Amino acid sequence: MSALSDQLVTFAILAYLVAMISHAVEYALGNARKVPAAAPARELVGAGAGGPGGTVEEPATPAASRPHRSTARAALAGQIAAWITVLAAALHLGAVVTRGIAAERMPWGNMYEFVLTVTWIGAAAWLAVLWKQPSLRRLGLFLTLVMVLLLAFAELKLYVQVVPLMPALQSYWFIIHVSTIIFASGIFLLGVVPAVAYLMRSGWEQGKRSFPYTLARRLPAAAGLERLTFTLHAFAFPIFTFAVIAGAIWAEAAWGRAWGWDPKETWAFISWVVYAGYLHARATPSVKRNVATWIAVVGFLTMLMNLFGVNFFFTGLHSYAGV
Repeated sequence: MSALSDQLVTFAILAYLVAMISHAVEYALGNARKVPAAAPARELVGAGAGGPGGTVEEPATPAASRPHRSTARAALAGQIAAWITVLAAALHLGAVVTRGIAAERMPWGNMYEFVLTVTWIGAAAWLAVLWKQPSLRRLGLFLTLVMVLLLAFAELKLYVQVVPLMPALQSYWFIIHVSTIIFASGIFLLGVVPAVAYLMRSGWEQGKRSFPYTLARRLPAAAGLERLTFTLHAFAFPIFTFAVIAGAIWAEAAWGRAWGWDPKETWAFISWVVYAGYLHARATPSVKRNVATWIAVVGFLTMLMNLFGVNFFFTGLHSYAGV
């Protein structure tokens, strides 16, 4: 089962890559405009009863406005990309499940398994968003890019063999705390994609034509991207709050103290404060949406620091990365 999980991860990465290429094709062709309707022609037709050689002018049927071929191809590429993303997410889920079966536990015992599951949550959440709002499909280019980069990094740098769960983690709190952290992290992962896209698109709409704003000319409108950013963060934040509280309760039971400013605890608190700051800024009319969205991006950077920086560069009671 462990070997099967590894193979499924590889296939999932390749599928996300193909989906990303398909999205890139849609993105490249997506600005094609419709061919304007032809002006009504007037042609001479036989008048029948009008006598020999008699003619009368009759308006011809106007040519209907039809999409440019490039637009049709872009739409097809986008649809293919969406279905391949579904396939990639299915392969991704298979990798997570088979990893858990091989380990005979929930597959969250080390950094590799954590990233594997968080990215699947992000992909699954994206498919749910896409199902509800198909007009946001072009965001798939950036989401699949994130999937490819994170999964490839996990395979190349974080991979470890399946091992039993460490004794310190053998508790029902492991499922409660880690599952909610993973779920919230996956939604935050998805949430940073429209956040960055909004910052680029709003710059484009304000007339900025330098890099990276030029990347956003074919993205959905900035207002819709900003609303999606807020919705995802507002959904994930209470779950993340519960996860931090559950971790404190588990720490009290395991170590005799609820909070000890361990590096991972400290960065979890920093992330919580930043995300709370984003939601507060978003709800304050005097704060510009660009400023609030930048706070959300900083929040995700603190999550990355907690995941990668703390595990690589600090030692503490949460040193379960396995790398």
